Amino acid sequence: MRWVASQPYYQVQREVSEGEQRRHISDRTIDLYHDRITTYSREFPLKHVFDMSYRRIGGEIGMLYLHTNLGVFSYTVNTDPGPFIDHFKSMPGT
Repeated sequence: MRWVASQPYYQVQREVSEGEQRRHISDRTIDLYHDRITTYSREFPLKHVFDMSYRRIGGEIGMLYLHTNLGVFSYTVNTDPGPFIDHFKSMPGT
């Protein structure tokens, strides 16, 4: 099944080795389907996602929050997730 909307996000992983700190940045996507939302490591049935919100934290960077029955999950984004959130909120049953 093809996704309805997709939102890029990224994860920063820091590693300290031999007194040196390295950052690894992984580009990922959150995909909205008719019945679920998927990320790199999680899948949420739409009936378990209560809301989405966004907060800019500086410049182009912000946090996209998925409010679910398991808690709030945050994703770092550097593009406006407004259209993605609008797609989610227009889905039947949300």
